[in-house]
Amino acid sequence: MANRNIQQYGHVCRKPFLFSLSFAIILVLPYLFFWDYAGKPVVNHVLPKEKIFSVIENRGFPARDHDAEPSSLREPERCHPSKALLKVFMYDLPPEFHFGLLGWDGDGKSVWPDIQTKIPKYPGGLNLQHSLEYWLTLDLLSSRFPNRSGPCSAARVEDSREADVVFVPFFSSLSYNRHSKVKPPQTVSINKLLQQKLVQFLTAQEEWKRSAGRDHLIMAHHPNSMLDARSKLWPCMFVLADFGRYAPHVANVEKDVIAPYRHLIKTFVNDSSGFDERPTLLYFQGAIYRKDGGSIRQELFYLLRDEKDVHFSFGSVVANGINEASRGMHSAKFCLNIAGDTPSSNRLFDAIASHCVPVIISDDIELPYEDVLDYSEFCIFVRTSDAIREGFLIKLIRGVSQEDWTRMWQRLKEVEGFFEFQYPSKKDDAVQMIWQAVARKVPAIRLKVHRSRRFSQFNTQR
Repeated sequence: MANRNIQQYGHVCRKPFLFSLSFAIILVLPYLFFWDYAGKPVVNHVLPKEKIFSVIENRGFPARDHDAEPSSLREPERCHPSKALLKVFMYDLPPEFHFGLLGWDGDGKSVWPDIQTKIPKYPGGLNLQHSLEYWLTLDLLSSRFPNRSGPCSAARVEDSREADVVFVPFFSSLSYNRHSKVKPPQTVSINKLLQQKLVQFLTAQEEWKRSAGRDHLIMAHHPNSMLDARSKLWPCMFVLADFGRYAPHVANVEKDVIAPYRHLIKTFVNDSSGFDERPTLLYFQGAIYRKDGGSIRQELFYLLRDEKDVHFSFGSVVANGINEASRGMHSAKFCLNIAGDTPSSNRLFDAIASHCVPVIISDDIELPYEDVLDYSEFCIFVRTSDAIREGFLIKLIRGVSQEDWTRMWQRLKEVEGFFEFQYPSKKDDAVQMIWQAVARKVPAIRLKVHRSRRFSQFNTQR
């Protein structure tokens, strides 16, 4: 009897136990299944490779099957200014500082052109290589369009106190290229007058006084642009091609941004050429006799001119120069990028667009986005002292294997989009990459501004 009672008791209690166990399993299983999304290890749960990358990139759940629609059927990606990486306040400078330099005057009705109707055209030729001021301004103007699709690393805000940086829309490179000469009866060039006006305007603004100009973004990509104003505006962040003509306290890699030139060579579309389809080993065409650091060009010319599979000659953009250079770079394995009057040269970006492995001979060169991009994966760097040694450079280039060259060539095709300027801007093109580089400087700017305010609040004049 006692045994039966025990059995009955055991039989009665087993149901609540099984119920509790089942309930616990139901509660625990979802946590085990989704534990990986909270950053924990997954037990016996494997996602397909592409799904894993989706989770990592989006920090969310993998896309469901019905989300995998053809791109033509999906809603185009919209720009949401409130979620932009960088909030930018832009001064409404008069047209004479920006689109007025392109011949647009607005009939006095507006400071800015209606770029949804018509975009003022930027001049071609050598002007284009320093045209980033134009592309960045267009991107910023369009950042608040309600129907804008695509990326918006930077978005314009109306209140400067909400901004990460203050954008100064002065087309300084175009001003230098077109208006740096004094035209009688003038006694001062238009370029110099505009710089004087700009300094007066900026230093009088509340935004400048608030940060001493540290959060201001000024484009000075041409090495000779802002020549008169740069020493007065040095606390700001400059967007430059290099530091060749700047004093270290005026411009340096800590506070400023290096941006690419816009390439002049035609992009090599659908490039299927391989190692054997590019008959020229090493290519250079440009000005050979240059001053300052560019004197190395002359030395290399004498060292390489008799090599049978090397093209090293004088060239320019006039006549058919760009087309000739395009054909030459598209048929070369390696392209020389040698220091000119300053450490940088547009030739590097022409080589990237041509998928011609750049050989960089410029000891003081600074490169765009180098904090996130490893140039050694697709470029060869040679010290100037080594390059001018008899036989060193040509032996080095001939020693690069077909396998290594092909790897660099493939990488060039992967990174070329980072150096393309266009409007509308596209994901991770040159415009977006520059904005992202600026955004990475923002914490350092805030630190400097905050430190400068330590003793300002309650200090009184003695």
